[in-house]
Amino acid sequence: MLAAERRDHLLELLAREGKIVAKDVAADLGISEDSVRRDLRDLAAEGLCQRVYGGALPVSPAVADYATRTTVAPGGKQKVAAAAAALVRPGSALILDGGTTALAVARHLPPDLPCTVITHSPTIAAALLDHPRAELFLLGGRIFKHSAVACGAAAVEAAQNVSADLCLIGVTGVHPEAGLTTGDAEEAAMKRALAARAADTYVLASSEKIGTASRYRVLPWEDITALITDADPAHPVIERLTAHGVEVVTA
Repeated sequence: MLAAERRDHLLELLAREGKIVAKDVAADLGISEDSVRRDLRDLAAEGLCQRVYGGALPVSPAVADYATRTTVAPGGKQKVAAAAAALVRPGSALILDGGTTALAVARHLPPDLPCTVITHSPTIAAALLDHPRAELFLLGGRIFKHSAVACGAAAVEAAQNVSADLCLIGVTGVHPEAGLTTGDAEEAAMKRALAARAADTYVLASSEKIGTASRYRVLPWEDITALITDADPAHPVIERLTAHGVEVVTA
């Protein structure tokens, strides 16, 4: 099989099965695992897969820049945001992550809702400046421009001095094996720091992120209260998650 044919085969397998196991592909095609790994390295370099131990997973579309991500699945993000905003009780304190879905959550908070919003996103804070009854607490640090959020040691330290009833965080990938992932190590650490300061943590993930993976794990499944998604409950990944005890809220 020619290299181009192997490439097409791998992409088709990734789309159909949701993962590639290098040793299985090597056995099926009668080639070495090294050859498969080289092909996967090439695909990963083009942004077409996320390499993991033993193979590869679908890459998340949420690795694009912030402006581009505002155009990705806007309808799904609005559904997820509306479901998440409905969880915020009057008088409660909310830790709200950055990103495009979290921004939609901020815009869905009812104007008559008294609450405190703690965020490390200047974009989120700016969106809530005109909210009549929301108190704002902005955590500072180095700004990670990809998601327009503060990250790094200063931001993590600031997060350790707050507490909240609810934390809503975004991820770029949701996969039964890879878990909840994002594309930057410091951003992943910040998300963990925020989640640790809330009584309940919900993960926001529109359907295009389901079954995909990024490089850095954010949280284990047992550390979240539920996943909020607009993905079909019959989606194979959602079915696997619910079978393993993950609470899924359908938006």
